[in-house]
Amino acid sequence: MEGDQQQQEDEWTRSRHARLPTFTEVLSRRTRPPVDLFMFYLFLQREGAEDILDFWLDVQQHENLCRAYFKDVRKSGRTIREDWPEYWEYARRRGSTYGAVVGAQAPGTKRSTASTAEMTAEMQEKRGAAERSPSPDPRLLASTSPATAVGTDLEHALASPTPAQPRSSTPFSLGKRTPTFFSRRASRAPTIIPRSTPISRSDLVESAERIFLRYLSPAGTSPGGGESHEIYLPPALRVHSFPLSNATGSAADRAAIAQVPDMFHAQKEYCFRAMEQDAFPRFLRSKAFGNLTPMSALVRLVAGLISLWIGLATAFSLIFLDVKPKSVRFYLFLPFTFALLFMISHQYELDPILVFLGQSETTPFRTLRIREPYVQKLLVGRAVWVSILVAFGVAALTLLFWAVPGHRL
Repeated sequence: MEGDQQQQEDEWTRSRHARLPTFTEVLSRRTRPPVDLFMFYLFLQREGAEDILDFWLDVQQHENLCRAYFKDVRKSGRTIREDWPEYWEYARRRGSTYGAVVGAQAPGTKRSTASTAEMTAEMQEKRGAAERSPSPDPRLLASTSPATAVGTDLEHALASPTPAQPRSSTPFSLGKRTPTFFSRRASRAPTIIPRSTPISRSDLVESAERIFLRYLSPAGTSPGGGESHEIYLPPALRVHSFPLSNATGSAADRAAIAQVPDMFHAQKEYCFRAMEQDAFPRFLRSKAFGNLTPMSALVRLVAGLISLWIGLATAFSLIFLDVKPKSVRFYLFLPFTFALLFMISHQYELDPILVFLGQSETTPFRTLRIREPYVQKLLVGRAVWVSILVAFGVAALTLLFWAVPGHRL
């Protein structure tokens, strides 16, 4: 069995030698730097838009939490219909993301975007992670606050809306936050599913309330935190209140709790599509066709302009002072090389020297090794082209100033 799985992994890796990874592959942690989930998180963090990925990852963790609950029920020898009849009836009538797991498949069954939920769960099971904690999360960058898991009942919540407050206009709008190059928002540790005790329904409800308070309430703050993390959602998907805050055990409350496993399914789908169509193409453009961060590219532009000024000042000085021998002017290739290398690197957001060393920047002036084969191939090709442009530019400028006759003023 392990041999077959390894063979499938090898075949899948070979299939990507001639193409870029898909967004689903990045989210399921099946890619390598510089186009892995860690780099995508850093990319969104530079734009101040990492909350939408945090939300998607937390919903993913909530789905894993639900799967763990269903597994615990089956291990106890009971069926979902016996243990949680309200949810089984809901899944049978309305459809559920876990319909196949609980044996209540409906014709209109919901399904996680691009099957990423099943893909990630299956990969974790293959690695023996089903009974431990989930795979590493990119939010371990600088975690300071507790993690969240998932959310709330859309239809039930929309039935009692509160007055709407001003919200972001797009999924990736910066709102009141502006990303900086010298400060980083504190991120969060990922949700860890404890496996010392069985998962209970109260765990699912608590995680739903935490995700609502962090991402969907107008305040957009988690317990103990003051910074807003509210994400943009279209009006039809917004949730204005948490329906289970004051549960009394009534039939209506039990019906609402039965929908907890599928809470935020529509919101998760929207976030997936928003990232796939907006942020992910820009991420590939940045990391698969370049290897510099915006700050590093800007520093190179400044250094290139300074080097160009030094080169031109030296060249005109040699001409108007009529310095002999004339061959001294060939040394102008040094400042012109630095100038053109830095400026063209800024234009292409690619440093050929780093590429030839197999490095790509994560944060300004910090690098990691390029391990994705096709991305490395693309970057090497672009690095060769940048090197050719630099060489031709340096040769042209050097020969031009060498050919100009000297005239002492």
